[in-house]
Amino acid sequence: MEKKDPVGPNSHAADDAAKGALIDRIGIVPEAPDAARAALFVDDLLNHEEMGATFRTCFQETPQFAGFLTGILGNSPYLRDLVLSDPARALAILQEAPEKRIRRLLQDAFEATAEDEASIMRELRGLKQDLALTLGLADIGGAIELNQVTRALAGFADSALNAGLRFCLNDLARRGKFSPFDSEKPEVGSGLIVLAMGKHGANELNYSSDIDLIVLYDPEKAPVTGSAEAPVEFVRLTRRLVKIMQDRTEDGYVFRTDLRLRPDPGATPLAMSVPAALVYYESLGQNWERAALIKARACAGDIPAGESFLDEIVPFIWRKYLDFAAIADVQSIKRQIHMHKGHGVLAVAGHNVKLGRGGIREVEFFVQTQQLIAGGRNPALRGRRTLDMLNALSNADWIRLKTRDEMRDAYVFLRNVEHRIQMLNDEQTQLLPKDDDGLQRVSALMGFQTFGAFETELLNHMRKVQLHYSELFEEEPGLSSELGNLVFTGDDNDPDTLETLARLGFKKPDEAANIVKSWHFGRYPCTRSTKARERLTEMHPTLIGALAATDNADAALVAFDSFLSKLPAGVQLFSLLRSNPQLLTLLATTMGTAPRMAETVSKRVHVLDAVLDPAFFGAMPSVQEFRVGLDQTLAQARFYEEALDRARIFAQEQQFLIGLRLLSDTLSADRVGFALARLAEVVVDRTLVQAIRHVAETHGVVPGGNIAVLAMGKLGGREMTASSDLDLILLYEAPADVKQSDGQRPLAITQYYTRLTQRLVTALSAPTAEGLLYEVDFRLRPSGNAGPLATNLDGFISYQEKSAWTWEHMALTRARVIASSSPEFAQRIGDSICETLKKPRDIPKLADDVRSMRARIEKEKGTADIWDMKQVAGGLVDIEFIAQYLQLANGYETPGVLAQGTEDALERLRETGFLAQADAAQLLEALRMYQRLTQVLRLSLSGDFKPNEAPGGVLDLLVQASGSPTFSRLEMELADLQKNVRSLFVKLIGEVETVETQGQP
Repeated sequence: MEKKDPVGPNSHAADDAAKGALIDRIGIVPEAPDAARAALFVDDLLNHEEMGATFRTCFQETPQFAGFLTGILGNSPYLRDLVLSDPARALAILQEAPEKRIRRLLQDAFEATAEDEASIMRELRGLKQDLALTLGLADIGGAIELNQVTRALAGFADSALNAGLRFCLNDLARRGKFSPFDSEKPEVGSGLIVLAMGKHGANELNYSSDIDLIVLYDPEKAPVTGSAEAPVEFVRLTRRLVKIMQDRTEDGYVFRTDLRLRPDPGATPLAMSVPAALVYYESLGQNWERAALIKARACAGDIPAGESFLDEIVPFIWRKYLDFAAIADVQSIKRQIHMHKGHGVLAVAGHNVKLGRGGIREVEFFVQTQQLIAGGRNPALRGRRTLDMLNALSNADWIRLKTRDEMRDAYVFLRNVEHRIQMLNDEQTQLLPKDDDGLQRVSALMGFQTFGAFETELLNHMRKVQLHYSELFEEEPGLSSELGNLVFTGDDNDPDTLETLARLGFKKPDEAANIVKSWHFGRYPCTRSTKARERLTEMHPTLIGALAATDNADAALVAFDSFLSKLPAGVQLFSLLRSNPQLLTLLATTMGTAPRMAETVSKRVHVLDAVLDPAFFGAMPSVQEFRVGLDQTLAQARFYEEALDRARIFAQEQQFLIGLRLLSDTLSADRVGFALARLAEVVVDRTLVQAIRHVAETHGVVPGGNIAVLAMGKLGGREMTASSDLDLILLYEAPADVKQSDGQRPLAITQYYTRLTQRLVTALSAPTAEGLLYEVDFRLRPSGNAGPLATNLDGFISYQEKSAWTWEHMALTRARVIASSSPEFAQRIGDSICETLKKPRDIPKLADDVRSMRARIEKEKGTADIWDMKQVAGGLVDIEFIAQYLQLANGYETPGVLAQGTEDALERLRETGFLAQADAAQLLEALRMYQRLTQVLRLSLSGDFKPNEAPGGVLDLLVQASGSPTFSRLEMELADLQKNVRSLFVKLIGEVETVETQGQP
C-alpha cells in the first residue's frame, strides 16, 4: 500500500476533525504529474498583487501547504480555476475548519434572498463555488470523510431549492396569484412538494451530480388566489425553479436538474397533482419506480405535505408479500449476472466506475433489490442510504459480515474515485480517463504515489463487488424456449441469447437484443404497466420466431419497435396477440414485408381492431359504407385543417386494411385495385365538399353553378395501387348571366373555380401532420399544364371534339365522374365523353397514332427489366393501348365496347367479336398477372424491385399471388407473357417504330 493516509470512514475521528483549520489537518498531499507546470500556477499565487505575500507566509509556516496546493493546481483544472479566480477565498477556506464553513454555506444558501431572478441566481452560484472548493480541498486532503462530502452536497441542494422556491413563491404572491400563510416562509402550507430522488434523496450526491426531482402539488391545500390556477402556476414555477438551478451564467450553475423520474414524464406536466400521482402509482407503478422511491425524500417546499404523500405510497413501495411479477422482475435482471462469473477481464482505463462491472451501481442494486424483497416485512430495511442499509442487511442476517465490509469498503473507495474523476473538469461522468496522464491525475488525487498501487486496489474492490453481486439469487429461473436462450434483461447482452438471435436470422443480434431490452424499461406507454410487460415477456418466443420467419428479421423488429413506441397501451393488445398467434404472425409478416403498411399500423394501432371483426374476412366495404365511415370521422372535425387530417387518417387506415386483406389472403390481388379506387373516389368526393365550404367562407358560391371531378388513369379505370397518383380533371359550368361568386370577396367565374381547384389539390396532396393523402396530377386536362386548372364544360366538350390528340381520346376511355354537385351535371359529362368516344375514326391513322405514342414512351421509359411490368415491352402499357385502340376503333359501330377498366374493356371486346377468343385470353391472363404482382410490390416496397435484394417474404407473396410453384418459374412465365403481349400488339396495331419516323408529336 503506497498512499500516505487512507481515505475511508475511520480515517479521522469526527470530534478531532471539527477542531482545527483545514490547513492544519491536511493528511494527503497529491503528487503533481507535471511538477514544473504546476509550479507555474503556484507562482501565479505567490506573485498575486493582493494575496501573494500572505501565501508566501503560509508556505513558510506550513511546510505541507506548498506541496498540497501544488498537487491541487497540477491535477485538477476545475479546482485550479476556482483557486486562481479568487485566491482570498481559497486562503480563507484553508484557514477555517471545513465543518464550520460547510454549515455556514448551507445556512447562507437556505436564507438567500434577492429582489430579482438574476440576483438570486448569482448568489446561489457564488455559494456553490465556495462549497465546491471547500469540499474539494478538504476531501483531497483527507480532512473529511465521504459521508460528510455527500451530505454537504445534498444539503446544499436542499438549501438552494428552498431559496429558489421561496423567491418564486414570493414573486407569485407579489403578482396577486398566491396568498402565503407566512410571508417570511411562503413554502409553509403551500401544498407545493419537491421530492429529492436518487442520490440526492439519500443524501449521497456526488461532486458533479444532477439532482433528480419530482414536483407535486396538493390542489386542496395550495393557497392560490384570484384567477390563478394551481396546475398552471405551479408548472410555470417549476420551470422557473429549474432555470434558477441549472441555467449556466458567467458564475456557472447550481445543479443540473432532471424531472424525468416523475410518473410518465413524456405525457405529464412538470408539476403533477398529488391525486394524479397517487392514481398513477396505484394503477401503473412499476417495480423500477418502487426501487427509485426507496430514496425519495421531501427536500423543499411544503415538507409536511411531502412526507404525508410519501406515507401514502408506502404500500406501493413496501409490499407485505411480493407478487409474481415483482419476483420475476428481480430474477430476470439477476439472470444476466451469471455471465460475469469467471468471464471477462476488468480494465481500468476508460472503465465506468458507476455503471461498469464491479461498479457503484452493482453495490446499489445489491442493496435495493434485497430491500424490495424484505423491506415490506422489516421496516428497518427501508432506509435511503446505501452504507446504512448494508449495515441493516447484515444486522437482519440477510448478508454476512464479510460481505457487508467488503461491499462497504468498495463503495466508499469507488465513490471517492468517482469524485476525483469529476474534480478534473466538473463533468457529470464516471468514466476513468483512457489516457495515462488522466489516470495518473485521478490516482494522485486519491493519494496514491504510483498508478500501479491505485490500479491494484481499484481492481481488488471491483472484483469483490462483482463476486457478491453475482451471488445474489443463486437459483435464478431459466428464461429460454425451444428456440434457444431468449433473455433480455440486465446491463449486458446474454451471449446465448445473441447466439439464438443470430441463428434465427437476425444479422445484427446485439441491436436486436437492445431493442427488446428497451421494452422492459417502461419507456413506451404500452410497456409501463407490470401486466403489460408480463404479457410481452410471455410473447417473446412467439414474437421473435414470427419476426425471424419474415426473412427480414432486423427490419421487421425495428418496425415492430416503432409500432410499440406509438401504442398508447399494451395489455389488451399483447393479450390479444398472445391469444391469436395467427394475428401475431400476420402482424410480423406486415412488419417484415410491407414497410408502407407497417408505418400505418405503427401510427394507427387501432386498425387492428378491424381484423378481429368477422366482417374483416367478408366482403370489402361498399362505396356507401366508406362514405358513412368518412362522414362520421369528418363530423368530429372542428375546423378545416382538422378535417384534412381526419381524412388522411381515415384513408391511411382503410388502405392498410385493404393491404392486410391481401396479405392475409382474404382479398385477391386482382380485386385490390377496385377496392383502393372505391376508397379514393369517396375521399375525393368528401374532400371536394370540404374545399367548397372552405372557399365559400371567403368567396361564397357561384349561384346556379355546377362542378364535377373527372377521374382519369388508374382511378378512372378502378385499377389503383397503394402508390398510384390521382389523375383528375375539374369541370364546371355557370349560368351566362352570373359573372362572379356571391361571397364577401367575390371572384370572377374562372378565377373562382381555379381557386377552388387549387384548394382541392392542396387538400388532397399537401403534407400535414398526418402525412399525405394522394399525389394529384391535373396534366390530363385540355392543353395540359398550359391550360387553366379548372375547365369549363363547354370548353372541354369543344376541345375534345375539335382539338384533342388521339392519345387524349385514349386517356378519355378511362374517364368517369367521381364527384359532382348534381347528378344531372355528371350525366351530361358522361354523355359528352361517350359522344366523343363514339365518333368514327380513320383506322389506319388511329393505329399510326397509337404506335407512335407507344414508341415515344418506350424511348423515354423503355426497359428490359421484366419486373417493370408497366413499361417493359409487352407490359401493362401495351395491354392498355390495345384495349384503348380497339375501343376507339369500334366505339362508333358498337358503343357497348366502351368501359373505363382495361379488364372490362377486353372482356367486352371479346364478347362483341372485335377481339379473338385466344387473343383475349392471353391479354387477360397477362393483365391479371401484372396487376396481382404490382399490387404486392406496391404494398411491400417503396422503391424498385430487385429480386436478389428483396426479403424472402416478398418473394413468397409474389409466388402466392401468381399461383406459380416457384419464384424462378414465375420469372419464366412473366417473360413469356410479355413476349406474347408484344406479339399481339404488333398483330393488332402494328410494329412499334422509332419516334423519328412518325409524324405525330
